[in-house]
Amino acid sequence: MSQAPNIDGVLIQWGDRLFYPGNRVVKVKPQPRLGDGGMRHRADAIRKRIEATVVKRAPQVMVKVTGGGRGMLAIAAHFRYISKNGRLDIETEQGDTVLGKSAVHELGEDWRYGGSLIGEEGYRREAFNIMLSMPRGTDPLIVQRAAREFAQTELADHKYVMVLHDHQANPHVHISVRAESMSGRRLNPRKADLQRWRETFAEKLRGYGVEAEATRQATRGRSVSHPDLWQLKANEDGRLRKVRPTISSGDRVRFSRVEALKGWLHIGQALAGSSDARDVKLARSIAVFIQEASATWTFQKNWPDIGIEKQRPTPVVDPQVRR
Repeated sequence: MSQAPNIDGVLIQWGDRLFYPGNRVVKVKPQPRLGDGGMRHRADAIRKRIEATVVKRAPQVMVKVTGGGRGMLAIAAHFRYISKNGRLDIETEQGDTVLGKSAVHELGEDWRYGGSLIGEEGYRREAFNIMLSMPRGTDPLIVQRAAREFAQTELADHKYVMVLHDHQANPHVHISVRAESMSGRRLNPRKADLQRWRETFAEKLRGYGVEAEATRQATRGRSVSHPDLWQLKANEDGRLRKVRPTISSGDRVRFSRVEALKGWLHIGQALAGSSDARDVKLARSIAVFIQEASATWTFQKNWPDIGIEKQRPTPVVDPQVRR
């Protein structure tokens, strides 16, 4: 059944804000945004993202920069850590496999001289450590393949190594990438770049038939603060003295939540008025999602500043009707 043009327009306007918040491009490869097709094609892509988020509750990928070395001492130590001192295979950007203590040492020397000289210690970050993870139950080999394709897309022209860890609850891949590319450009990832990396990783996983999404926390009504790798290590060794809060807070977090809520309300209201039963059903799912996501929110502070009344939002459709 055909859609009213204004419904697709609302989906594109607010869906872009929810799912594609203008990620900054630092590579020549295009970020995984909507294509340049017609309005209907773009709106349908938004519908799929909405369904994956509020209906299927697809698993969310995690891509995190866990640190990075400012010299070869730290870089080599990280090589030993991710490879379990040479017991696990290290894969290079050329697809070669490195195994054993001596081979890991030689790899470090290759990095030291593979471009501008990296000293034992320095003042700038010479490598970035990245972790790509999926929830328990995901096939580790598929995670590895998707991580490989991610690196080929996002880290092209850089030296990098990757190691699969499948011995813990969540299968994940550690990537260490040399900050300076082979052409002399330096990697400097920012928050928007990390979101684009998440989108790329999720796209590669979906290519192998794995349900995966890279929806921002604000869009999902979440505000979880994940610990850094050094905190995980320190906690395992009993050296962690202060535990950071696991929930993010502050004015920026509240503002992001409210902006996302506005988007969901606009989209839900538009779909509820559609002549397509599938859209109406999706609007009901959005209503339930809004209620669940906002159940523990506090709306008083800064609420008037963004033009929303001081009250808990009402669902766009009766949430008791679930079809």
